[in-house]
Amino acid sequence: MKIANEAWILVADGRKAIIIKNIGDELYPNLKVETVLEDENPPTRAQGADRPGRVHDSATERRSAVGNTDWHDAEEARFLGTVVARLEKLQRKGSFDQLLVVAPPRALAQLRTAMPDAVRRVIVAEIDKDLTKHPVGEIEKALVAH
Repeated sequence: MKIANEAWILVADGRKAIIIKNIGDELYPNLKVETVLEDENPPTRAQGADRPGRVHDSATERRSAVGNTDWHDAEEARFLGTVVARLEKLQRKGSFDQLLVVAPPRALAQLRTAMPDAVRRVIVAEIDKDLTKHPVGEIEKALVAH
């Protein structure tokens, strides 16, 4: 894959986002980290201790359980929304006109949903991989090899 000079790359999952800029050229990219955003997101069991709610059926005396809220998933979606808001602000300032998005499939879907049209228009590629735990050199190699 060729990454244009001055193109930006978002490498994200539900807990971490790395915004990277290519300061090299298409043949020899040189990725420089611009921003790292991280979110402390403990498992759901550590975030909510209440028992599931119960609902009375109005026609009978039966009670039904209401499903548990997955607080961990909700926090991941909120975090990715924050990342998208940050990108939108940077894009409005003219910081980038090409964006490559790298995220695992689930996070990629959440990013697509939250992405405003202005940012969506500058996306040149999407890669469904989780590279957030890799150093920048390995991210660069994975992108070039893709």
